[in-house]
Amino acid sequence: MTDQRLVENAIRDLVLANRILAREDVIDDFGHVSVRHPTNPDRFLLSRSRSPEVVTRDDIMEFELDGTLVSDDNRRPYAERFIHGAIYMARPDVNSVSHHHARSVIPFSVTDTPLRPVFHMASVMGTDIPVWDSQPEFGDTNMLVDSLDMGHSLAKTLGNGRAALLRGHGAICAAPDLKAICMISIYMKDNAELILKTLPLGEPKYLAPGEIEKAGSMLLSDMPLARAWDYWTARAGFSGI
Repeated sequence: MTDQRLVENAIRDLVLANRILAREDVIDDFGHVSVRHPTNPDRFLLSRSRSPEVVTRDDIMEFELDGTLVSDDNRRPYAERFIHGAIYMARPDVNSVSHHHARSVIPFSVTDTPLRPVFHMASVMGTDIPVWDSQPEFGDTNMLVDSLDMGHSLAKTLGNGRAALLRGHGAICAAPDLKAICMISIYMKDNAELILKTLPLGEPKYLAPGEIEKAGSMLLSDMPLARAWDYWTARAGFSGI
């Protein structure tokens, strides 16, 4: 496959990922998803500052890992593009990043109740979901991760994991590709909703670490990802493309 076709396919799938995460109520009018450039690992692709539900091919911009826009495009980029660049810098294994404000995850960022997998599909999140708090390091801010220093701090909290929470803000997810980022982001939201429904009934019985590892590895393999991607694209209105 030519380099041009690889880039075209990456842009197409990035647009689909934006529409999918909007359709599944993970990303709302704010939030974003990116993919590492398929032929230049020192760059990434991300939409201009626009609501994900209406992102098109023409909205996709190319950035250096420090958040610098490659072209002379005068449209406004996302202020929080540094989330993506900093994670790509820190994690060569990560090729897609999402940042969302799914309401069900927020309570776990402001309490001591852990966000851990309680059903098998959520095993893709990993065992522990850390919480990043900007206050101790950066003081009072506008609560956005709008500098590379903040991005590096957040990436450090994420560590080698697949997801992290931002206190009073939302979450980030990191994955090897766009299909996996959708699965992790969607089931993170669903898992949070299940915990909130379970807590009035009693303490949740979380999955064991071994269950999380085995189920997560299975679900992030090619066949389950392809099956889920077909389902999500159909629900987003793109069946058959």
